[in-house]
Amino acid sequence: MSTTMTKEMLVKAIKPMDDLAIATDMLLSAKSAVRTYAIALTETATPRVRKVLKAQLDTAIDTHQKIADYMIKNEMYHPYNIEEQVEHDLEKSDTALKLADSN
Repeated sequence: MSTTMTKEMLVKAIKPMDDLAIATDMLLSAKSAVRTYAIALTETATPRVRKVLKAQLDTAIDTHQKIADYMIKNEMYHPYNIEEQVEHDLEKSDTALKLADSN
């Protein structure tokens, strides 16, 4: 098998990676928001601010869950099967390496 990729192969490889990259970035951002709100919540002394931060934390948790559910449904994320996740990550790494080699 040739290590060079045709234009069609490149387009097929990049499209799912674009969706995966966007979803992964969103998931990481949501995780970061959860952490940030949780820390801020433990640092505030004002009940009114605490109430607002708790609402924001709940929203961040819900957002994280929706993104994770989307990724699981679309086979981008395999949190319940480490072997599948490792295989998925290796496949994406191989594709990225092939893309780098074709340039």
